Amino acid sequence: MISPQFFIDELGRHGIDFYTGVPDSLLKNICAYITDTLPHDHNIIAANEGGAMGIAAGYHLATGRIPVVYMQNSGEGNIINPLASLTDKEVYCIPVLLIIGWRGRPGVHDEPQHVKQGKVTTGLLNTMGIDYTVLSKDTDTAAKQIKTAVDYMHRTNECYALVVEKETFEAYTLSNTKATILTLAREEAIESVVETLEADAVVVSTTGMISRELFEIRERRGQDHSRDFLTVGSMGHASQIALGIALQQPQRPVYCFDGDGAAIMHMGGMAIAASMKPSNLTHIVFNNGAHDSVGGQPTVGLDIDLPAVAKAVGYKHVYSADNLTELTEILGKAKGEEGPKLIQICVKKGNRKDLGRPTTTPQQNKEALMNFLKR
Repeated sequence: MISPQFFIDELGRHGIDFYTGVPDSLLKNICAYITDTLPHDHNIIAANEGGAMGIAAGYHLATGRIPVVYMQNSGEGNIINPLASLTDKEVYCIPVLLIIGWRGRPGVHDEPQHVKQGKVTTGLLNTMGIDYTVLSKDTDTAAKQIKTAVDYMHRTNECYALVVEKETFEAYTLSNTKATILTLAREEAIESVVETLEADAVVVSTTGMISRELFEIRERRGQDHSRDFLTVGSMGHASQIALGIALQQPQRPVYCFDGDGAAIMHMGGMAIAASMKPSNLTHIVFNNGAHDSVGGQPTVGLDIDLPAVAKAVGYKHVYSADNLTELTEILGKAKGEEGPKLIQICVKKGNRKDLGRPTTTPQQNKEALMNFLKR
């Protein structure tokens, strides 16, 4: 394995010291290192990967220097448009170094949502005309690969990708974290909401820890999972899935269990949900100000007023709680109100170490939910 310090220093030696992107579990050690060591304005955690490409392009236009965009390979979908219509050599020809975590690499066991993306990771780069290499775990070889990438970008003004396998980087623990006084655990908050759900209610939960915790709560309570759609992939789209269900079954209560990073990633979805006026939709955002599933890198979730955003785009009722007493009162009050409603629940970072994963497959989950929705 190679150390995060070596990797970042090597890029710096070639004049590359500006980073933007969306954190990934395979890149969490270098993301933590640059968070600790680079100025705040040289490591911008973007709303989504396409937005990061825009930030990177603007940086290059202003400085003439090469920026870095980091992401999980699931984010390739979000960068196809700017790759094809902004940075491509047939348009503006802007060089950006892409660092892509290769989840679901063929032959390496991973979660279901990563399998297809793993198979097409390098194929998408080929289709988009992006030259790339799989980053070596050997220091000397990695240094040569970085030089090759930089030389290529200087020569052609085109993008280049370093694809990163599992266990490429040595461990590095983030020390530069924001202190908060939040004490409510997310799993405890989720269970409090679950206790109040109507018998015919459906829950669409976002990717990451929220879906995992919801699954285990149902297990502990002896409940089946047919009422829950666990959105294991497609980060940022859970609220729109919930909207689609709510509009087609207007008599059924529909809840979206969202995270702050996911809600921010495609925040425009809130405006669309509000514009459709689904009276049966309750959008619950568990906000800990972090991308908790991929290393705890910060979001702006606790720095902005999400309820005010929801109110501004047209949600009928908005609430915020950071303790069980407030949450219990809000859940009781909101129950009789017309949606769309947004409830922000501010929770502390982290999860219990023995948290499991869903034992059902995505297709089993889908079929069980569809059968429930027919009732």
